[in-house]
Amino acid sequence: MKKFYGTGVAVITPFQTDGSVDFPTLETILENLISNGIDYLISLGTTGESAALSSAEKKEIWKFTAKTVASRVPLVAGIGGNHTQAVIENIRSFDKQGFDAILSVSPYYNKPTQEGIYQHYKAIAETSDLPIILYNVPGRTGSNISAETTIRLANDCNKIIAIKEASGNFDQFNQIMRDKPADFMLISGDDPVTLPMIALGAVGVISVIGNAVPQLFS
Repeated sequence: MKKFYGTGVAVITPFQTDGSVDFPTLETILENLISNGIDYLISLGTTGESAALSSAEKKEIWKFTAKTVASRVPLVAGIGGNHTQAVIENIRSFDKQGFDAILSVSPYYNKPTQEGIYQHYKAIAETSDLPIILYNVPGRTGSNISAETTIRLANDCNKIIAIKEASGNFDQFNQIMRDKPADFMLISGDDPVTLPMIALGAVGVISVIGNAVPQLFS
């Protein structure tokens, strides 16, 4: 199993003036991140504007990114949503070659219960060939993955290996660190709180700012 320690970067998606994806610039961005020592990359997380891309565009970006990265660093695909079966089908259907894990945001807008969040991720984990990184960002989704639900998923689903935490709730971070399985990883999902999260035991950050100044994060 890959260990997602250090700095991962949620790669931005550049666009041409006509709205199409700017693949030459994307290649430049990827090469710059790798050459400056970034530990791993996330393709089409929130920062990559995945919600604004068609299925065809996503598949093209993933294929291009995997070919460009060429296994030089671990690569994570952002695949999430509020329709459990659709997320499962998207994970099944995308070309996994070159990818090491899935980053999956919790269901948004619907505001599911904690049991609903648990069942959503459990269903995904049971059908995914790749490890899953949970993504908790209640400021965007409208619901929080509680520490209890995180620990329950970590204990019950061996495919769930980490959580990207962007809730800003340090009591929650502490509870996760206290109760998690030994090999489960807590990852900062918010650049400004990364240092105190690492002090609590987080293994690193999935950064946005790292797109601009990767040399400061490597």
